[in-house]
Amino acid sequence: MAFTKPPLSVDAQIDLLQKRGMTFPDRARARHYLSHINYYRLRAYWLPFETEPANGDDHVFAPGTNFDTVLATYVFDRELRLLLLDAIERVEISLRTTFAQYLADRYGAFAHDDASLFRDQVAWGISQGKLLKEYQSSHETFAEHYRDRYPELNTPPIWGACELMMFGGLSHWLKNLAAAEDRQAIANAYGLDERVLCSFTHHLTIVRNHCAHHGRVWNRRFALRFTLPKKKPKDIVAAFNPAEPQLLYNTLTMLVYLLDLMSPNHAWRRQIQALIAAHLEIDTTLMGFPVDWRQRSLWRMA
Repeated sequence: MAFTKPPLSVDAQIDLLQKRGMTFPDRARARHYLSHINYYRLRAYWLPFETEPANGDDHVFAPGTNFDTVLATYVFDRELRLLLLDAIERVEISLRTTFAQYLADRYGAFAHDDASLFRDQVAWGISQGKLLKEYQSSHETFAEHYRDRYPELNTPPIWGACELMMFGGLSHWLKNLAAAEDRQAIANAYGLDERVLCSFTHHLTIVRNHCAHHGRVWNRRFALRFTLPKKKPKDIVAAFNPAEPQLLYNTLTMLVYLLDLMSPNHAWRRQIQALIAAHLEIDTTLMGFPVDWRQRSLWRMA
């Protein structure tokens, strides 16, 4: 089938949306934002407002849909992504530190170079190859120091190597540890079962990628869900929503738990709650929030 749709000017885009039932309280304001935010980027935020058409048109808005609400939803999602990146950064740095310290203490400075410590040799070889490439090209001061002073080394010690791993790479290194007791020892630092930590770390790399590339997260169904805690720690199990495993609520809840552990005086819980309170137009059930989420232990304000 040949593509025949012509490009539309910004005013033509507004006219089309009006024809489909969207109202524009301030057309000049809408024109400004559609000049700076792609129509197809915003489209993901007005899809929830579309309804079943009666006339065969596959794009009809529910009565009362207006552009300002769509834009507010977009702004909410942008602010939510920034908060997610803040939390994920702290989790990533903590996990790098815990991973490196444990392996160094138990197996020595170059544990990551010992293939026998990893269960999938092909995966280990791929991870090792990426690490070698990153080490040779890195302009970090510590990498240049090791290359100059210890030219015989293929990689820096584990405490330097972990700083060269991307979060996705770190997730693969952790999951690939051959001994379950090693994975569990690392998970113990967070009071979690190793399967939960490995699963959540992998899931978090996907969430981070959406955030880093400005992708929508507020009502996204993530294909890669994570294993929810069932036994440990017991006091957080009831905070999750197993009925909506693909939505963001469970991710946010686990991040609150981890930040409580890593940074007891953090303000992130309060920031999430304030963001939701500032955007009453947001239907939090589309993110998997249960009706009573504010009363659940992890979300109650101290």
